Amino acid sequence: MKYSLEEYLTYDDVCLVPQYNNVPSRLEPSTETWLTKNTKIGCPLLASNMDTVICPELADVILANGSMPIFHRFASFEAQKEWVDKYKENCFISCGVNEEKYEDAVKLLERGARGCVIDIAHGHSDTVCRLVSKLRKQLPEKDVIAGNVCTVKGTKSVKIGVGCGAACTTRIKTGFGLPQFSTILNCAEYAKKLRVPIIADGGINFEKDMVLALAAGASTVMCGKLFSKTRESACQKQYVVDPVTREGKWMGRYRGQASAEFQMDFYGGMKKGKEQHLI
Repeated sequence: MKYSLEEYLTYDDVCLVPQYNNVPSRLEPSTETWLTKNTKIGCPLLASNMDTVICPELADVILANGSMPIFHRFASFEAQKEWVDKYKENCFISCGVNEEKYEDAVKLLERGARGCVIDIAHGHSDTVCRLVSKLRKQLPEKDVIAGNVCTVKGTKSVKIGVGCGAACTTRIKTGFGLPQFSTILNCAEYAKKLRVPIIADGGINFEKDMVLALAAGASTVMCGKLFSKTRESACQKQYVVDPVTREGKWMGRYRGQASAEFQMDFYGGMKKGKEQHLI
């Protein structure tokens, strides 16, 4: 086993140093950026492709503000067809590495989706690399985004970030991952040489974290928890009144796709290899 004693930084370890500039107003700079090598968008913020985040209502708001919706893969094929039929070239779909689901993804791309996100917890694997090559060969005109990784290799765009999401337990359960700011910084240096845009995915707790991700070299920033709090998100919401103060507020259920709750809802039970913890 190789050991690394390099210093890695999280967003909370970093502040930006104010510099002289000649920008007359904060309204002047353009927020346009590249989502992939072929796709430019008007806003660098992306909603996570999670079942309690992205939905058609949120997709409408995202498109109206210049960004691009990336739909999750944890829905029926019929539901995904409806999304693609509605948005066509203005949407991305997601798929895993299962062969049957891959065939569904191909059908959705042929139906009109702009591109596909190959979306698994550890994207730096032989399986994902072979799937990327297969999809690019079969549908060369479509955009392919792969992830999640802590290092850069292949595709037209890469999702960066392992274990840093608010609902992610990868680091807790497996010990794998790297602090996000340094991960973006290192990957961006290499990705820039290949002209591959990178998506900083996860670890966004405050607005300043988005700024730091972009400053580190990300082209776009993907947020789950923050978007799930919006009125238009897919998470179930309930108005809760404090029995003492009688003050009320809206609460939502935000979850990761490896959680016991999600596994029970989507698969009808825990997938093989998953361990359920009831507290």
